[in-house]
Amino acid sequence: MTNYLDFEKPLAEIEGKAEELRAMARANEEMDVEAEAGALDKKAAEMLTELYKSLTPWRKCQVARHPDRPHCKDYIEALFAEYTPLAGDRNFADDQAVMGGLARFEDRPVMVIGHEKGNDTKSRIERNFGMARPEGYRKAVRLMRLADKFGLPVITLIDTPGAYPGKGAEERGQSEAIARATETCLQIGVPLVSVVIGEGGSGGAVAFASANRVAMLEHSVYSVISPEGCASILWKDAEMMREAAEALRLTAQDLVKLGVADRIIGEPMGGAHRDKIKTISSVGIAIEGLLKELELQSREQLIQGRRKKFLEMGNQGLAA
Repeated sequence: MTNYLDFEKPLAEIEGKAEELRAMARANEEMDVEAEAGALDKKAAEMLTELYKSLTPWRKCQVARHPDRPHCKDYIEALFAEYTPLAGDRNFADDQAVMGGLARFEDRPVMVIGHEKGNDTKSRIERNFGMARPEGYRKAVRLMRLADKFGLPVITLIDTPGAYPGKGAEERGQSEAIARATETCLQIGVPLVSVVIGEGGSGGAVAFASANRVAMLEHSVYSVISPEGCASILWKDAEMMREAAEALRLTAQDLVKLGVADRIIGEPMGGAHRDKIKTISSVGIAIEGLLKELELQSREQLIQGRRKKFLEMGNQGLAA
């Protein structure tokens, strides 16, 4: 069953009518509805193209949060062989919102780390909706340092509304853990490639995305704060989220112009959730290309290039 977003309601009606006709035909074999259903399919395809050819920033936020988008676990299962999960921060606990471990990518040993939101009620609660606690960031630090020790490229998959703001997380040093993870990203002497596959929210995303190369899916978003949070602070009204989304310049297209992201990975028409296999394949091709760009660089070149990238970030947009 397709989950439709608010702005897709007209599309839902057309696709629903086409499915109703086909259901009636299955119940009554004498009915021939294919011509009429086909016409509805064509109309739906045209409407889908029209809706997605110029999405507003707020609508991109909605697509980035779509519950049926492929998540970190889907990418790891499809793109990485011999994945061996590594758990725990060796200090407090294992955070299920962050998954990571050793794997092979295109027959090359790597370390893969990412936020996992879950795909049903039970798993979303278990994964805390992708909002990591301090132990999640400390686990990521441990895995990045392990990768650095053995010379393994690090691939991170970002999909989080932000770090978990709960009382326990703050008591255990949430801000320090995020800062340490960001610092570790900037210190390791191996290729670090990050892909924003859905939401890139606040420091919780930066902690995984301070990379040599940052790619974003076409309808993903990456921002210092959610549009709702921004609207609540600036206008004292969360319903101003559309205006906030415009002002934040959080889309992949804006962030490439600003130098925050390096590459946009195209999504199927209608978003990643409409063709997960094609989306995952596109991400795999992009990661392979980005790793090739970095494979001949020395340890010092990787570290200095990463730092230079972040020091210069935003200059392109200011100059424009």
